[in-house]
Amino acid sequence: MLVVEDEVFLAEALQAGLRHEAIAADVAFDGDEALERIAVNDYDAVVLDRDIPGTHGDIVCATLSREHPAVRVLMLTAAGRLRDKVGGFELGADDYLTKPFAFEELIVRLRALARRPPAAVRPVLEFADLRLDPYRREAYRAGRYLKLTRKQFAVLELLMRAAGGVVSAETLLEKAWDENADPFTSAPRVTMSTLRKVLGEPDLIRTVSGAGYRLAAPEKSHGS
Repeated sequence: MLVVEDEVFLAEALQAGLRHEAIAADVAFDGDEALERIAVNDYDAVVLDRDIPGTHGDIVCATLSREHPAVRVLMLTAAGRLRDKVGGFELGADDYLTKPFAFEELIVRLRALARRPPAAVRPVLEFADLRLDPYRREAYRAGRYLKLTRKQFAVLELLMRAAGGVVSAETLLEKAWDENADPFTSAPRVTMSTLRKVLGEPDLIRTVSGAGYRLAAPEKSHGS
């Protein structure tokens, strides 16, 4: 997630709140910095203040729509007029929130946007006997509700979206933590260990030496 907001207090408050929800968030304080970050980072969504210094938010939004169509844009503005909202949607925004707003509403809207991903990505994820609903923040194994921490949920979601593909520790840090995370931290390994315990047996998480982690369906036992 990228938060583009020139009000430093609001930007940092949003970043802290998103991190509390286990959503990795970077911050850009003007349009130029936003475009630089967007060019080098793989964001899932951008919370974009329309009236920002440097490159105007409208241009940032149009650039995202044109060059990064898979990135969801939730536009923030102090303007609540219908004409302004229509203008934002015409630029490619996916949703619109007028300041001041409740943080809880921002989270609900972001969750709702996550339910409208590219066609290739299913809103509800399934792997073996795992079922994960990103919108409702619920996960089950063989019908058993899994009580996960926010970080465990974020890591499991990344593994399930990879559908058996390897997810590197770097990707985990980028998506479930943030760009400022210590690359030598043991946090992904520790979180993976606790996640395994919550999921129970048989183990579905495989460690791929030197590469990362992936989900693997348990091998079926053969009778003698």
